[in-house]
Amino acid sequence: MFLNTLTPKFYVALTGTSSLISGLILIFEWWYFRKYGTSFIEQVSVSHLRPLLGGVDSNTPSNSNTSNGDADSNRQSVSECKVWRNPLNLFRGAEYNRYTWVTGREPLTYYDMNLSAQDHQTFFTCDTDHMRPADASKGICPIFVMQKAWRERNPQARISAAHEALELNECATAFILLAEEEATTIVEAEKLFKQALKAGEGCYRRSQQLQHHGAQYEAQHRRDTNVLVYIKRRLAMCARKLGRTREAVKMMRDLMKEFPLLSMFNIHENLLEALLELQAYADVQAVLAKYDDISLPKSATICYTAALLKARAVSDKSPVPTATSFLPTQRLQLGRAGQWLSQLSLWCLPAKYSSGVSREV
Repeated sequence: MFLNTLTPKFYVALTGTSSLISGLILIFEWWYFRKYGTSFIEQVSVSHLRPLLGGVDSNTPSNSNTSNGDADSNRQSVSECKVWRNPLNLFRGAEYNRYTWVTGREPLTYYDMNLSAQDHQTFFTCDTDHMRPADASKGICPIFVMQKAWRERNPQARISAAHEALELNECATAFILLAEEEATTIVEAEKLFKQALKAGEGCYRRSQQLQHHGAQYEAQHRRDTNVLVYIKRRLAMCARKLGRTREAVKMMRDLMKEFPLLSMFNIHENLLEALLELQAYADVQAVLAKYDDISLPKSATICYTAALLKARAVSDKSPVPTATSFLPTQRLQLGRAGQWLSQLSLWCLPAKYSSGVSREV
């Protein structure tokens, strides 16, 4: 009955109204794309509608790919909860202990210490070390002593074991432990790392010549390589902490060229921080372009540096940018970095635009 009472004028008005609304949406979509470089409808769909739908692809049959979807979601949750190594870790003796002396609080938890102990055993020991328990008594190489030292929970026991190893012979890992935990200043730590470098280079050259003689020698060479890279990286960090930032940058670049495949120490993240301190933003962009791969898991340094460069791009165009000055993709990266870091370093983010960003992002 209702449809029979409608006149042709109603259909004309309905068609005109729908055409007007469609035209307004089209004009707004065109204006938004010209200004921000992205589709407003697509952004709203991805940001608001997709979470409500559970992120399910409508083109994919839900019954046939249920197990695959569960596996993908599980992998995503695991990657988001991954424990990421901190490449900017401080020295236990020269920095963490000083914090304890001043505040009376322990900055490291048992969980932190356990993770560090696992890394030390992975980097500085190998499977063949347990085959040579007599080395400590013979004085050939006190590897066995240091193997037990890295497993000690008591800091004083570790330091005592390192001194015991040095009494037997000059051992690079013993110098590393003393530089990390016994040295009370960065200057003292640097001196110990230089001694470790001298001993580590000797062990590296010897194992390099023997690495093709069997699996045992190859494992020892990998261990000596890890020790050498760790020492050089820590020396570069000491140089930066002592104000020799350009020297630190050169050391890190040389280290990355010498060992390009050894990425587990994340030396590029130390390099990014040093370049940011020098305000060499073109070099930062070059390093970031190499390592900011969407297929790789993101670290706090990578996310923050990408957001910083986005903020600088906006600041060059606007004297005091606000949150509305940023593109949606830039606001997304800034918010993503804010989830990693609670505050922005002023030397990384100059004051002329840090106030606008930190206040509104």
